[in-house]
Amino acid sequence: MKNVSWKFLLVIAVIVAAIIYLIPTFRPTWWPHKKINLGLDLQGGMHLVLEVDTIKAVESNVERIGQEMRSLLKKERVRQIGLDRIEGTKIAVNIPDEVNLKKFDAFLDKEFKGLRILSRSTKDGITTIVMDLPDGETDQIKEMATRQALETIRNRVDQFGVAEPDIRRQGDKRILIQLPGIQDTQRAKDLIGKTALLEFKLLDETNDVNAALKGTIPRGSEVLYQVTEDPETNRITKTPYLIKKRTLLTGAHLTDARVQIDSQYGDPYVSLSFDKKGGRIFGKITGENVNKRLAIVLDDRVYSAPVIQDKITGGQARITGSFTTEEANDLAIALRAGALPAPVIYLEERTVGPSLGADSIRKGLISMLIGGVLVVLFMIIYYKGAGIIANIALILNIILIAAGLAGFQATLTLPGIAAIILTIGMAVDANVLIFERIREELKLGKTPRAAVEAGYDRASLTILDANVTTLIAALVLFQFGTGPVKGFAVALSLGVIASLFTALIMSRLIFDYFLMHRRVTRLSI
Repeated sequence: MKNVSWKFLLVIAVIVAAIIYLIPTFRPTWWPHKKINLGLDLQGGMHLVLEVDTIKAVESNVERIGQEMRSLLKKERVRQIGLDRIEGTKIAVNIPDEVNLKKFDAFLDKEFKGLRILSRSTKDGITTIVMDLPDGETDQIKEMATRQALETIRNRVDQFGVAEPDIRRQGDKRILIQLPGIQDTQRAKDLIGKTALLEFKLLDETNDVNAALKGTIPRGSEVLYQVTEDPETNRITKTPYLIKKRTLLTGAHLTDARVQIDSQYGDPYVSLSFDKKGGRIFGKITGENVNKRLAIVLDDRVYSAPVIQDKITGGQARITGSFTTEEANDLAIALRAGALPAPVIYLEERTVGPSLGADSIRKGLISMLIGGVLVVLFMIIYYKGAGIIANIALILNIILIAAGLAGFQATLTLPGIAAIILTIGMAVDANVLIFERIREELKLGKTPRAAVEAGYDRASLTILDANVTTLIAALVLFQFGTGPVKGFAVALSLGVIASLFTALIMSRLIFDYFLMHRRVTRLSI
């Protein structure tokens, strides 16, 4: 009796918990809890495969080293007549005489001992030294670029508000992204793929931008454009600016980016907050360049180029432009999540419409219903009263799987529905083993109660062996599978656990109730 009582309490507790977790899926307003998440193949959405341009990450690193070297050479009074990045990932330095060459060699050993010297040639008294990064450091930069891109994209998607996104690395530099339920696919692509490299640069106001547009670009400067769109005519205007290449401050020091509304004009803008170091740098930049124009550049596009009226302290700045509220919000998300270390290339894009997902759900449920009805009818016809007990356990099995998906916030996919259908057969198979064993015990002349006890005792080990091996296979699929394969593994694992519970505890409890409380003397099996 004690054994029956704890089983009864356990079954009641499990059923109540399952109902609590299932309520939000069918009646969201009744219970404020998370419901079953549907996968990309069931509710529609977007599937993307990106490739990180890791070579660009190496080039950016080399460019940064070149700028740092140029600044330090000037500080150390080492004369050079040319320092440029060549062939993408190499730095070439021209030293005019032997005195400065000795200074440069000492400087190189002190400040940049990690650089590899590829060649050293002298012509007309000018020594040209070509350097690059060692292979090991280049590989590390590429690896870190892919890792950082993965984390940055994950942060952006999390702030975008997608439920149960699947973002994972594939190979050395590819990233797989699955976004269930996404409707505005273009907006999602723009947000994910935006490099979001924020830079503050001074305008080159000593040279003519028109001459630069004709091809005469001054050394150390570049032409960038401000792109604006007229909301009434939809006409796009591109305004050229001659910008100094040197970056004074980047978004690496950003602590926050928020959308604000201009109190005077009612237009949205992005408010920026810097950390202490960034605030000091920004204050120094604005203090030293009063009455000069400072360009706010994002991904090589000028958003604004205001005149610095006075020194700006407090670590605050703003990005203005012809924004809609949605565009300003996406820009703020990208800046908060951080810049991508390198551009990304879209290799594959698939969009699943909501109607196709709904059709998949309908067909999956129909197949589950047909399979379930056939199994139920077979059990009733072949095992009679015991078959009804097996069917009750089967219904509870499906409820427990659904509750498990909701409780663990797992994602239900089309293969997951297939796993549930497979579990229906497996759950009944466990009861078939038990019932056949009970029949054998009854033929030996045992009483119904003794036959049930012997049937469960002798079949339990076989059932455990079969289900545990299936569970191990499901866990392996979960560990190494991706997307729909993982969805299949999750549903199968939950189904195996639920089958063990319903076959060994739930159905046994019903048998004990009829044999011990109702004093049944003949089994219908």
